[in-house]
Amino acid sequence: MHSFRSQAKFSSNNIRKTLSACEVGEHLSHLHLMCVLYKLCRLPGCYFGALILIVMFLQCNNDSEEDMFGDPDSFYGNSSFLAQVDDIEQKYLQDKNTDIKAGEIVLGNLQSGIHQKKDNFSTSENMVGFKADKEEGFQMNENDPVDSNQELTVSILDDLPSSQLLYFEEVNELSSDSRLSSISEIRNKFVSSSLVKIRSPSSFCPDAEHGNRPTDFSSDSKCDLLKAESLKDHLKSAMTGNAKAQTLQVSKTKQLKEAVLSEEICVARKAIESSSADIGPFYGLPSKVKDLFRQFRGIETLYEWQHACLMLESLQQRKNLIYSLPTSGGKTLVAEIIILQELLCRQKDVLMILPYVAIVQEKLHMLGEGSRGATLEITLAKILYTSKNTQIIGMSATLNNVGDLQKFLQAEYYTNNFRPVELKEYIKIRDTIYAVDSKTENGFTFSRLLNFKYSSNLEKADPDHIIALVTEVIPEYSCLIFCPTKKNCENVASMVCKYLKKEFRLHREKEKQDLIQNLKNIGNGSICPVLKQTIPFGIAYHHSGLTNDERKSIEEAYSTGVLCLLACTATLAAGVNLPARRVILRAPYVANDFLKKSQYKQMIGRAGRAGIDSAGESILIVQEKDKHLVIFTKLPLENCYSNLLVELTKGIQSLLLSLVGLKIAVTHEEVDSFMCSTLLGVQQQLLSNEKSLSEITKDGLENLIEKGLLKERTSAKDHNSKCTLTITLLGKATYKGAIDLAYCNLLYRELKKGLEGLILESNLHLLYLATPYDMTFNCSPDWMIYLRQFNQLSAAEQKVVDVVGVPESFITKKASGQAIRKNVDSAVVNRLYLSFVLYALLKETNIWSVSEKFNMSRGYVQNLLNSAASFASCVLHFCEELEEFWVYKALLTELTKQLTYCVKTELIPLMEVAGVLEARAKQLYNAGYKTLAHLANANPETLVKTIEHLSRRQAKQIVSSAKMLLSEKAEALQEEVEELLKVPTDIPGTC
Repeated sequence: MHSFRSQAKFSSNNIRKTLSACEVGEHLSHLHLMCVLYKLCRLPGCYFGALILIVMFLQCNNDSEEDMFGDPDSFYGNSSFLAQVDDIEQKYLQDKNTDIKAGEIVLGNLQSGIHQKKDNFSTSENMVGFKADKEEGFQMNENDPVDSNQELTVSILDDLPSSQLLYFEEVNELSSDSRLSSISEIRNKFVSSSLVKIRSPSSFCPDAEHGNRPTDFSSDSKCDLLKAESLKDHLKSAMTGNAKAQTLQVSKTKQLKEAVLSEEICVARKAIESSSADIGPFYGLPSKVKDLFRQFRGIETLYEWQHACLMLESLQQRKNLIYSLPTSGGKTLVAEIIILQELLCRQKDVLMILPYVAIVQEKLHMLGEGSRGATLEITLAKILYTSKNTQIIGMSATLNNVGDLQKFLQAEYYTNNFRPVELKEYIKIRDTIYAVDSKTENGFTFSRLLNFKYSSNLEKADPDHIIALVTEVIPEYSCLIFCPTKKNCENVASMVCKYLKKEFRLHREKEKQDLIQNLKNIGNGSICPVLKQTIPFGIAYHHSGLTNDERKSIEEAYSTGVLCLLACTATLAAGVNLPARRVILRAPYVANDFLKKSQYKQMIGRAGRAGIDSAGESILIVQEKDKHLVIFTKLPLENCYSNLLVELTKGIQSLLLSLVGLKIAVTHEEVDSFMCSTLLGVQQQLLSNEKSLSEITKDGLENLIEKGLLKERTSAKDHNSKCTLTITLLGKATYKGAIDLAYCNLLYRELKKGLEGLILESNLHLLYLATPYDMTFNCSPDWMIYLRQFNQLSAAEQKVVDVVGVPESFITKKASGQAIRKNVDSAVVNRLYLSFVLYALLKETNIWSVSEKFNMSRGYVQNLLNSAASFASCVLHFCEELEEFWVYKALLTELTKQLTYCVKTELIPLMEVAGVLEARAKQLYNAGYKTLAHLANANPETLVKTIEHLSRRQAKQIVSSAKMLLSEKAEALQEEVEELLKVPTDIPGTC
């Protein structure tokens, strides 16, 4: 459908042609020009619209600094056009035989002698076509071609004030949605927008219905029109308002392109919904999507398997699908195209489940990983049970028992062994490299010997020959070293840089110094000594001990080649897309556990990524004593099993509670039926012979009843008793707040106790209630630090310590190493210690200083902060469901906000913008960008020049995100306004 702007563009071209043929200059009267423009630019469906458009065009081209209404030759003089218009208006109001219908304008002879012929315009469902006599010079209809490359900046709408542009948009919306509505409805719409205060026809005549029929001026009942305000006054008011209005900086070329794209999406939607094999230029998507993939991702064509997968009949019919390929095979691109098809063409919502930050759709092998797997299984099972029309697409690089997953997800399966870059796998034992060969008995064959001369000192420092392996590829190519522990990462990075040649420091030296400075800014002047030592050599470590800002900076530096070697933990394998020419596995262990085949595949999959490297190789370092264990390389992948039973309170019990709470299943029979549809139900044969799935389910329900989260109701009808399960208020609060069932009763008791004496002199007591329970197990307090922090508390704050159940004597004795006779709950002690950390964070808002004060890694401190913010939100939702805890609502709302951002109050608006963390927020604030509006209206180029270490891509992202957020806030406020102004339908005394 052609937009109104494209019509206006066509008209502006004819205006320029007409004006070029006229004697346009100082001697061309305003009246003459007004008449010419009136014929060319009349707006459909609005009597005053055409006149206002003409006025706006002349006003915007008035270069005089004088008052345009006071000039003798202006429109406001006695001989002006307004006076003539006033006469015409009176003439028509007195002529009872004149019938002005909606969508038709008749204008008689003007006093200047210029004759305007009666012009009609026709309306259709999709567009408005202007019709005129051939000698008028133009005709426009829906078949007219639109040149998207034609210059639009000089069109009429380019120079219109913002108020008038908004009005035209209103008219356009009405023309497409309610073409047959009366002129009175359009005018009412115009008035309600407060752009130009012109009375609607309904205001002239109270008997006129709103939008049900054309206004008939010939009727005697319309005689009140004579009392209407003068059109001259309306036009003066409009011109005055528009003279003050700020012109919108709108690109008409961009808007036209958007209109063309919208039309293409409509075509694509029809194509993808048809049964035809030809689904459009780019898999049912507009060609613009293909252009964007080429422009931003460098993707010219798809791999054969990607094409085959996207053309699967199961996808065309919107069936569930699982597809599995090796890492780096291009799975993500297929998922992105499917998502775009749903969003753009089918206009459906898409839920993206993200086990890791860098992944945009579900990796199915995560189903078998602890509480994360249990949560994922619960989510998928509910969707499958309650929504038969929802399509589920699962992808994975590591699947073995795919049959179970197919049955669980009721899905088709597609697999391919394609990998765009060949991956060669090796194992190193001592100074010998072996190639992995599954055909041999032990799984590997001899390949080569290391060619690197080691001195005796170097041999002692590097017995695993890591330096020899990395110097074969760096700095020209990138390399990853996976280490079992975080400490090992740092040690390896330090060791390698000590023995590298000085030439390594010269490689991209300036950019390395910029990275070090950026890390200092992030740490408020502090930088990790290990990173300060290793970065000049192009080396860094990457693990959870880093803050989010540090990790992001290091990842970007590695991606751009500033860093050529990262020593990292296994989490990088699945969470971050950082490919390498060579991947080295420091040992076949993750922490103290021997490597699984799936973990091994994830790690080595980082090697040799398409479009980056032409080759890829992995080297697993194995000690002589462990070489018999590496037979796992020739074994099949591990099976994926349900974790509902393993994670009891976060698994099956949580599922049962939410089933009843959401009324998905409220009887024992319905619950049993649902459980059979889970992955656990599919894998019932794996259960022990002692209990069946039905018995396990029954035990789980009874446990929830004992905890007071569920209750049973029995009703007897026709001598048959039927037991219905209902959720209690505590149960509802628990699942609404996503509280772990292991802690829901404890949380309730502590909140109840807090009502008796919540100490609010500071937020320490509230922080204790918001400290997550599950982080206490990994906490080992430093007792001297514990005592020091306690002694720094005020008297009221020390009372908090006693109220929660940690006596001062206990802390003192622990710090002095004395024996403890009285038992104190270690979970409470650890939780209070973590509360001290959070308390210090909110006061200092500096992760670095707090981590040093408590002798914790800054990554752990940040993780504690994030977990506390999440748990505070959960406790808030928990309290909202229990009326007795009403007092906590306001307190926890504010605390959640403080924990979420943990910055000074003035930085919070900037922190809401995606991609802006504390360090960046401080830079922006100090540079004068203090509000969301400042960022939304910022020039990215200016940002790059003003803010240190800010790339052009980051600047554009920040501005774009700020604009989107500002728009969302404005829309939310607009919805609130509309809701407030909505007239109730049940007003007493009205019919």
